[in-house]
Amino acid sequence: MKNILFSISVLIFSLSHGQYKGNIITDEFPSAKAEVKAVLDGIEQSIRDNNMDKLISYHAYGPKFTEFKNGEERTGSLENEEFERGFLGSFTKVEKWELDDLKIAVYGDVANVTFHADFVPYIKEEKLHMTGQFTLLFVKTSKGWKIVHEHMSPLKNG
Repeated sequence: MKNILFSISVLIFSLSHGQYKGNIITDEFPSAKAEVKAVLDGIEQSIRDNNMDKLISYHAYGPKFTEFKNGEERTGSLENEEFERGFLGSFTKVEKWELDDLKIAVYGDVANVTFHADFVPYIKEEKLHMTGQFTLLFVKTSKGWKIVHEHMSPLKNG
């Protein structure tokens, strides 16, 4: 009887913790997409609230983290955090925050997010209009979806 219970337990564990058997390239993973979208909403809210600690918490900083920005050399965790705390932390108001042509592509525990940004923040009384192409690469961790790569490029007009 113990052997039967043990065998059933092993079978249930194997079925529930086995490798994904679907098509990781074409399957949509709707619940994971919703989780990633919730993180994007949290990122927006943290910037609107000027809560840089919350914003930073959405990142998986470490030796694998990378960032490309505006055709410059690749940077890592330290530079990204310094930029986000310094520049994004200087916003005193956000008038507009749009992620146009948003695409969230989930591949199991990895999500590639692309969009055209259309942001209108203020630094004190100075109104900025920022546009660009963004890619955020997320990995699902035990603490939720975390950014492991950011890429920002200018968006061509017209």
